Amino acid sequence: MAEPVPEARGPLASPGFWLHHAALAWKQLFDRRLRPLEVTPTQFMLLASVSWLTATTGRPPTQQEAADHAGADRMMTSKVVQALAGRGLLAREPDAADARVRRLRLTESGRALVQAGIHIAVEVDAELFGSSGETLRAELQQIADNARAIGT
Repeated sequence: MAEPVPEARGPLASPGFWLHHAALAWKQLFDRRLRPLEVTPTQFMLLASVSWLTATTGRPPTQQEAADHAGADRMMTSKVVQALAGRGLLAREPDAADARVRRLRLTESGRALVQAGIHIAVEVDAELFGSSGETLRAELQQIADNARAIGT
């Protein structure tokens, strides 16, 4: 026997509805604050992922590793990486073990931009999430883990 479908209560009772609106608000504010750096939130997330993965693994990440860490689509990542490389913010270098694989390395300009963007991200998070930021982060991480477990 199939499980009963929960009764529709309207969008204002849906956590997903509010998650969507909160994500939009965060992205819009972050986008506005990043504009002086001339990067979008997606571009920043990829650059910051390259920085974080390089620091934690001791080697430049592959393009796919950076995309996975940033939660970015493979095709979109390729286009964004080309644009960022064109701006001199990162370099795509061949992998020593596999010529088909490209590793991403931040340039000096890319590292400086990531540092400035991190300050902006911290300020935006503090403004929007305040003292509940750590609790919210843990809850959102659990939601993301649950989504991966059910195969989204």
